[in-house]
Amino acid sequence: MLAESLALSAALFTIGVVGVLVRRNAIIVFMCVELMLNAVNLSFVALARAHGTAGQVFAIFVMTVAAAEAAVGLAIIIAIFRHVRTVNLKNINLLRG
Repeated sequence: MLAESLALSAALFTIGVVGVLVRRNAIIVFMCVELMLNAVNLSFVALARAHGTAGQVFAIFVMTVAAAEAAVGLAIIIAIFRHVRTVNLKNINLLRG
């Protein structure tokens, strides 16, 4: 059970990393970062089942940080979209003015 959970967590994290590196849409990149955070939560909970409840406490802290990151990240994406009219990271240059 532990090996399968860690393998699933590694696969989800890998999908998230590939999505962040390959995609150019800010919303897709944001969702891939969330996927990576969820993969870490899965590994924390899987390891907590084997080694004690400290991993579950860390998972709750990660979920709290992910919720704050989601609120701030979406606000930034909306602000950039209102200014530039695109969420394509290739076309966004905030220093250009």
